Amino acid sequence: MTQINSVLGLIDSKKLGFTLMHEHLLVGFHGIITEYPEFLADNVLERIVRRLKEAKEGGVDTVVDMTTNDLGRDINMIVEASQRSGVNIIACSGWWRDVPRFMMGVTADQMAKAFVREIEVGIAGTKIKAGLLKSASDFEGVTPPQEIVLRGVARAHKITGVPIAIHSYHPGQIALQQIHILEEEGIDLRRVKFDHSNDTTDVEYLLGILKKGCFLGLDRYPGRMVSSMSRTKTMKALIDAGYADRLCPSHDCSLAYVFPEGANIEQMEAGNPHRYLYIKKVVFPWLKEMGVSESIISRLCVDGPRNFFEGKS
Repeated sequence: MTQINSVLGLIDSKKLGFTLMHEHLLVGFHGIITEYPEFLADNVLERIVRRLKEAKEGGVDTVVDMTTNDLGRDINMIVEASQRSGVNIIACSGWWRDVPRFMMGVTADQMAKAFVREIEVGIAGTKIKAGLLKSASDFEGVTPPQEIVLRGVARAHKITGVPIAIHSYHPGQIALQQIHILEEEGIDLRRVKFDHSNDTTDVEYLLGILKKGCFLGLDRYPGRMVSSMSRTKTMKALIDAGYADRLCPSHDCSLAYVFPEGANIEQMEAGNPHRYLYIKKVVFPWLKEMGVSESIISRLCVDGPRNFFEGKS
């Protein structure tokens, strides 16, 4: 049993229920809701709450919002959305890919200090605490600024015990670079989840990450670059290899985003009209057709997230 920071207070890991481990309520930039609402659709909070309520009615209990400060995290909005929808929401600390020039020279220890504060004291002057740490690198590999963030995240983890989720570019096997840095920092890889892992169909590469002890976020549904069916076949192969309890399927879906003037929101969402219920409505039936047992399907999005937060391998 592990106590996890949700935006409404501590939640027991046994009570997470059906959990989507990589989603976004809103993606933009810091301050977008209060300072630049013209860039968003009307009634943005109402839209977010409505979609969360749909997810709750469809059986989703908990959502991990992977929106860092630089991606537009608005902690007060997240709290209200959780209160009004009844969905448990876990916020994250850390940083995404783009480290601005004015932060050049900031050290890993400074990063760690800031992240620890968001976990142990609160975010943005509130008492609302992060329950997860995030770092990111992409196709260019681990750049020097991103390495500082990653080491800061690693050091914050060692102080707080809060697990780490990592945005990685798996077609280029960038996770191998990130793992090397985490090992240098002395991190127990059983506390690390590599997200966007279903952007590749290279099962041997993914099995190598799992054999290191890590968890995998299969969290880009419907996704791009790789079809939904191919992503599901990859998940099936990992399940067949015996790793169902270390997989965390999710969508990487934002319920709100910058909305171009004159755009049609229904057309923008046509690729995934189910939003946070796509896995339940589309992927799970596919897995059943592929021969995955009802028992395993019922545990996906339950066992993996719980094991990740509890540090079980």
